[in-house]
Amino acid sequence: MRLLLMSDTHLPRRAKALPEPLLDELPEADVVVHAGDWVDTATLDLLQARSRRLIGVYGNNDGPALRARLPEVARADLGGLRFGVVHETGPAQGREARCAARFPDLDVLVFGHSHIPWDSTAPGGLRLLNPGSPTDRRRQPHCTYLTLSVADGRLTDVVLHRLPPR
Repeated sequence: MRLLLMSDTHLPRRAKALPEPLLDELPEADVVVHAGDWVDTATLDLLQARSRRLIGVYGNNDGPALRARLPEVARADLGGLRFGVVHETGPAQGREARCAARFPDLDVLVFGHSHIPWDSTAPGGLRLLNPGSPTDRRRQPHCTYLTLSVADGRLTDVVLHRLPPR
């Protein structure tokens, strides 16, 4: 099972559209995950129309129209792993312990908010993944997104994709 992870698209404020390399990944993904801060419903509509399966949550910049259609936290069993998606996890310091305590029933937690790619494992085994942002790099050198595979209860081929400057 192939997953495509993104967050913090902030359309159309930070960019006019999702980058072509990211859109090219959509047909390859069995599941697309968006960890919040969509800002516009058009991006949600696009991803729903072009994804085999979409899992998404709202973020702090998402208004009533998106909050009516998306949960704050999403959960799904994918390839033998228990995934969770949430927008915000708080400061980097103490993140692993805080998330492990908040989500003791998960194997993988996908989050956003910071626009900073993150890949760590909490004591007890919870894997934390932040794909960064494909449209707003903030203080990062590149805009980014993640792809990975899940099979037999294992994550493999976790790749952070760096997008060319716009």
